[in-house]
Amino acid sequence: MSIQAVVWDVDDTLFDYTTADRLGMRAHLTTEGLLDDYATVEQALARWREITDLQWARFAAGEATFEAQRRDRVRVFLGQELTDDEADAWFRRYRAHYEEVWTLFPDVLPVLDALAASHRHAVLSNSSIHVQDHKLRVLGVHDRFEAIVCAAELGVSKPEAGAFHAVCEALGLAPHQVAYVGDHPEIDGRGAADAGLLSVWIDRGGAYATIEPPAGPHRIASLAELPSLLGTDSRFGAPSTFR
Repeated sequence: MSIQAVVWDVDDTLFDYTTADRLGMRAHLTTEGLLDDYATVEQALARWREITDLQWARFAAGEATFEAQRRDRVRVFLGQELTDDEADAWFRRYRAHYEEVWTLFPDVLPVLDALAASHRHAVLSNSSIHVQDHKLRVLGVHDRFEAIVCAAELGVSKPEAGAFHAVCEALGLAPHQVAYVGDHPEIDGRGAADAGLLSVWIDRGGAYATIEPPAGPHRIASLAELPSLLGTDSRFGAPSTFR
C-alpha cells in the first residue's frame, strides 16, 4: 500500500533549532553578563547544550517532568539553587532571545507545498504540545498539520514504537502507510523503521553526519529528495545524493 501521510519531527528537521539555540543563547548570555564565566562563547554554548541533553534524557526516561528538566537546566548551568519562579524567569528571558531568531530551513515550505495535495501531514515531537504548538504557529506552518503529537503529553517518547504508533493512530492509518522524517539517525531513523514506518533520515551535515548510518532509514541530504522517495510525481523532487 502506498504512503498516505508524512509525519515530521520539528527541531532540526523543519525548524533550525541548532542555529536558533546558539544565536539566542549568545545574545542572552551577553545580556545577563555571563560570558565572562567562560573562556569563549563556544565553550558556554557547548556547556548549555551538554546540560540540555542530560536533562532531556532524564525527562525522556520519566525521571523528571518537562517543566522540571527545564528548570534544572538553568540551575545546573548557573550553579545556583534557584526557586522554580527564579528558574522560570531566567528561562523566559532566554526564550525571548531564542524566539527572535526562529526560522524554518529553506527546503521546508517547498516540500510541504509539493506534497500538500498528495499526502496528509502530522508532527511527532519529543517535546511538549505547549512548546511545539506555539513554535509552529510563530513559524507560520501550524495549519499544515492535522495532528501534533508530543511526548510530554503522550507519556512515551521516540524511539519507543508506542510514540510512532500513537501518531499513526491519530491519523487513522497503519504504520506501513506512514513515512516519518527526522534528523536523528537513532531516535528518529531507527526508531521509525523499527516501528514499521517508512523511515527517512534527513542528514543536514550536522552533529550526526559522520556517524555510520543505522540500518532501516532512508538517508537524504535535502527535503527536496523526499517527493521522489515517496514516489510523488513532482518537478520539485530531486534524486538522492547518498548512494
